[in-house]
Amino acid sequence: MQPLPAPAHALSAADVVVALQSDGTWGLSEAEAKRRLHTHGTNTLTNRGGKPGWLKFLLQFNNPLLITLLVVGAVKALLGHPRDALVIWSVTVINAVIGFVQESKAENAIAALAQSVRTEVEVVRSGARQRLASEQLVPGDLVQLEAGARVPADLRLLEGRQLQADESALTGESMPVHKGTTAVEASAPLAERIGMAYAGSFVTKGQGMGLVVATGDDTEVGGISTFLQDQVDLTTPLTRKFGRFSRSLLKLIMVLAGLTFLVGLARGRGVEEMFNGAVALAVGAIPEELPAIVTITLAIGVNRMAKRRAIIRKLPAVETLGSTTVICSDKTGTLTQNRMTVQHLYGGSQTMTIEDLWPNSGRAGSTNVALQETLLAGLLCNDARPSRREGLVGDPTETALLVAADAAGIDRQDALERHPRRDAIPFASEQQFMATLHGSERILVKGSVEAVLDRCSRQLNFLGQPEALDRTAIEAAVGAMAARGERVLAFAIGQAEASQHQLEHHHVAKDLDFLGLQGMLDPPRPEAIQAVAACQAAGITVKMITGDHLETARAIAREIGIARSPTGEPEHLLAIDGRQLAELGPNGIAECVDRVDVFARVTPAQKLQLVQALQANGEVVAMTGDGVNDAPALKQADIGIAMGAGGTEVARQAADMLLTDDNFATIEGAVEEGRTVYLNLRKTLAFVLPVNGGASMTILLGAVFGTALPVTALQVLWLNMICSLTMSVPLAFEPVAPWLMLQPPRPPQQPLLTGGLIRRLLVVSMFNWMVIFGLFLWSTRRGSDLALARTMAVQGLVLAHLVYLVSISQLRSALQALPRLGWIAFTRAPAVLLGISGTVALQWVFSQSAAMNRFFGTAPLNWEELGICALPMLLMLPVAWMGERLDPTDD
Repeated sequence: MQPLPAPAHALSAADVVVALQSDGTWGLSEAEAKRRLHTHGTNTLTNRGGKPGWLKFLLQFNNPLLITLLVVGAVKALLGHPRDALVIWSVTVINAVIGFVQESKAENAIAALAQSVRTEVEVVRSGARQRLASEQLVPGDLVQLEAGARVPADLRLLEGRQLQADESALTGESMPVHKGTTAVEASAPLAERIGMAYAGSFVTKGQGMGLVVATGDDTEVGGISTFLQDQVDLTTPLTRKFGRFSRSLLKLIMVLAGLTFLVGLARGRGVEEMFNGAVALAVGAIPEELPAIVTITLAIGVNRMAKRRAIIRKLPAVETLGSTTVICSDKTGTLTQNRMTVQHLYGGSQTMTIEDLWPNSGRAGSTNVALQETLLAGLLCNDARPSRREGLVGDPTETALLVAADAAGIDRQDALERHPRRDAIPFASEQQFMATLHGSERILVKGSVEAVLDRCSRQLNFLGQPEALDRTAIEAAVGAMAARGERVLAFAIGQAEASQHQLEHHHVAKDLDFLGLQGMLDPPRPEAIQAVAACQAAGITVKMITGDHLETARAIAREIGIARSPTGEPEHLLAIDGRQLAELGPNGIAECVDRVDVFARVTPAQKLQLVQALQANGEVVAMTGDGVNDAPALKQADIGIAMGAGGTEVARQAADMLLTDDNFATIEGAVEEGRTVYLNLRKTLAFVLPVNGGASMTILLGAVFGTALPVTALQVLWLNMICSLTMSVPLAFEPVAPWLMLQPPRPPQQPLLTGGLIRRLLVVSMFNWMVIFGLFLWSTRRGSDLALARTMAVQGLVLAHLVYLVSISQLRSALQALPRLGWIAFTRAPAVLLGISGTVALQWVFSQSAAMNRFFGTAPLNWEELGICALPMLLMLPVAWMGERLDPTDD
């Protein structure tokens, strides 16, 4: 293969085919494609990477709390306390390492999940169509394009039918551009190269065929530096809230530390002593572990959702899911099984089942010419096709038509030979029909009943002869099929001229002959029925928005249980169609959107209007979509959900989340995981902040009362390390709480620290202060030295917090099932159990190890003293109970 003699856009399509030694009809052979793949490499962009690892690690310290600790450590080192400085720095480095490791895991996980949904393309090789991963494309491959597809490589267009592409990512042009096969000047700017389709652009309308001229880094996209290099952003509204909280907390801590220093000096204490006290307060009050814990919790949420077949593309979706109040779901394939089968047919004034049309059935259906023509039209006006590897490939509705025709004894290959296709008008949601032109001088139209009937003036009777159109009878047949939950397609035929090779819209605008109807059923998913009920119990409204017929949508909605109260009682189901919606106007839509359960025959523009109306009413909206024109509604929704298996690439790129199984039950599971993430973060706050608050309050009051410090700065840092590494991190791994989907959605404006949580923090912080001071005073008045008294204060606080940890974790509910205690405790909260075990082991070493005694200034405890330290565990029980009453949102 020789290089092109000129840019591809300046050469004719035929010249490009010759230069690339390909074939405009047969494409490449498999052997040649394999050879070229070895020569040119895969069709992927070289990963230019993001920030280097060392910079990511240093950025972990870009937090006001950690910067403060680093400065404090430096001051301690300058004052001749290297051991204190080493421990302070160790704490910051350990938390930075945790944050770095977890962020790297989160970035890698999200990037891997985004890549796990492969983009497939339809390629012609050796004259046969096949679907390949886009990475396998090579120069000279013949690629089929259709609406919704992402252009996988730079293509020279050979054919184009009403083809339009969105090239905004490359040119900045917001409107789709028309495409053709005409060559242009070599100097023409990219936006004017109408004969080219470039990698990274999207087909928004029509169909086409193109020859690959460049792949991977050789494409226009590959030549634009780091263009389209997906960078995973771990910043979310929640992390920004934590950032603001950290800055506010730091100001408060600095004020309290300064107050401690000044009060101590006023009471005649030494400068160095009070500086150490101020440092101890600062390091005790700073919750340096929080940034790492937030990242860990979000990363766990992303991975759990992926296991439930929900791939998060944009991290803020994790937390937004937890406050979703309305889910607007498509019907076909999401709420239903996407396994269409034709049930009933109507034609020649007769309604029959598919069994009535079986060959040799002896039933009248086999002699009804109108019904036979209806089946033939369903086979010919159809883009689905059989495949040796994949069975029937194509839209489920169209594959159902092929199966019905085959069941009625119509041979597909023979029909295609007798009626070869010359041209087609592809289906588009705005026009609601598809049309094909055939060499047998016939035009066939397939589409919605309304779209087809509006183009018909006559109908075929039982014998295949034209007669007056009986619209009333047809609509009655449609109503009967729709009442059974069947999706109804109408078929019509028109006359073409023998020399006609192109099909335009005016050819099918009027004077067609109506052939018949085919009604097909797509049964509800059993798991979707359960998921809808679970959402309703959780205070989430489920609405069906579909392009299907009104009666079909209403029947499926009833079966799924969409119109049910939170108690499960059936309610009156309200349903309207797109025409009624259009008559309402903006004000009418805003008024009815809350009351109506089902919206049928809805256009993509109306989907966007519905989302906007719901949001204007204060709802947090999740919207599903799979088509090209669903992208605006997906972007507008608070959570855009695209179909990973059957959706278009345009919809996937616009969405925040992908469903790899296109199943509504997966949405319910993702909402559940989103709520779990937020709940676990609140548990972490409720656990960590009282430790910091109690320690800092102890040091401040020690300065006020003029007593020796009950805990040193080093011992406070030990407390923080224990709380962050072995006790609070396990809370991020808490599983879904059984009661979580029985609660209403969280208001999106709810602050991070609610009034109830603040009251809980104050109560537990006061208790912590009393534990530290109480044990310290008890020990010193008994004649113990400071080392022993401080050791007992630290041990008592940690042991009390083991009880508090159990009280806010799911281990508490497990303890209520004593006959099965061990098994339930381990299955519901294994991470918490491991955290408790690790804490007990570390605290034993802290007080009983000679090396730790020398380093932290502690002393070994005897069994009596250990027993005294364990008493706060009993006292914590009523305190934890009171905290639960003040802030009853955690389990």
